[in-house]
Amino acid sequence: MEPIKFDINLIKVMSLFETVTRVQPKDCIDMGTQVLFIVQEKDIAKAIGQKGVHVKKLEHILKRNIKIVPFKETVISFIVHLLHPLQVREAREEQGVITLIPQDMKTRGMIIGRGATHLRSLEAIVKRYYAIKEIKVI
Repeated sequence: MEPIKFDINLIKVMSLFETVTRVQPKDCIDMGTQVLFIVQEKDIAKAIGQKGVHVKKLEHILKRNIKIVPFKETVISFIVHLLHPLQVREAREEQGVITLIPQDMKTRGMIIGRGATHLRSLEAIVKRYYAIKEIKVI
């Protein structure tokens, strides 16, 4: 895995996040309409704030949706947190291939996205931290 590089705009967004939440983000990913922040598991409650006050403030300032996800040591629990609120009935890893079994067909479609765009972006995020080959949805 190659080192993660940030452009000047993402560095500014990360600095704003740190100022508002008093939590240093592990990573920040611009996903178009949404900004994803990955923080250490111990800092997740502090980052979100009481009743989501920090998330609301950041959404107001950035005028975009904000998602804060805890970094997990295991790839499966990290993926489950990235997909939240979508429910996965079962997730397993075999030789670098992650297989997800969603609750229903609607959830399956939301995980994959049109033209598999959601699935590929999920894969790209996970590959930043874990040595996986691909993610499959059954």
